[in-house]
Amino acid sequence: MDMTDSSSSSSTSMSMVFTSDHSTPLFSSAWTPTSTGGYAGTCIFLVVLAVISRLLSAYRHTVEHRWHDKAVNRRYVIVAGETEADRERQALGKGGEKVEEATLTARGLDERVKVVRSSRRALESVPWRFSTDLPRACIFVVQAGVGYLLMLAVMTLNVGYFLSVLAGLFVGELAMGRYTQMDDGHH
Repeated sequence: MDMTDSSSSSSTSMSMVFTSDHSTPLFSSAWTPTSTGGYAGTCIFLVVLAVISRLLSAYRHTVEHRWHDKAVNRRYVIVAGETEADRERQALGKGGEKVEEATLTARGLDERVKVVRSSRRALESVPWRFSTDLPRACIFVVQAGVGYLLMLAVMTLNVGYFLSVLAGLFVGELAMGRYTQMDDGHH
């Protein structure tokens, strides 16, 4: 293969330098600004999307703390002096069928029952909970989607789009930075 062939084929590919063209498409050819006002509107959209990115990060961090505190304050009932094998034997009634029984008295508490809180060390492997893990996954997917849209905007190599994303991240971090984690994946 000759060098002239490779240089002619590379001239038709996407340029890898920043441009200030006001008609750079964003996300699809259908979203191509045709006027200066359209370009400004696209840049404003990117600023707002970047602010939303930081808001989502702060929201996720806040609910993670709420879920953690709820898990720490969750109480478990343990019957004093029983082992796990004893509890399993009591749970199975005659004939091997599962029986559930309450051990509370008229005074409200059986002396054999002990209510404890979970320790922080035990929370390193928190059990899967539908009420926590489904919302966590949904927030993460929306957060990743917004992040990928911002990445695609920057990859257009349009200076206005790039500066709009940076401005939005700056404003969002300025407003919500105190509510987020230190290492949240932004580089």
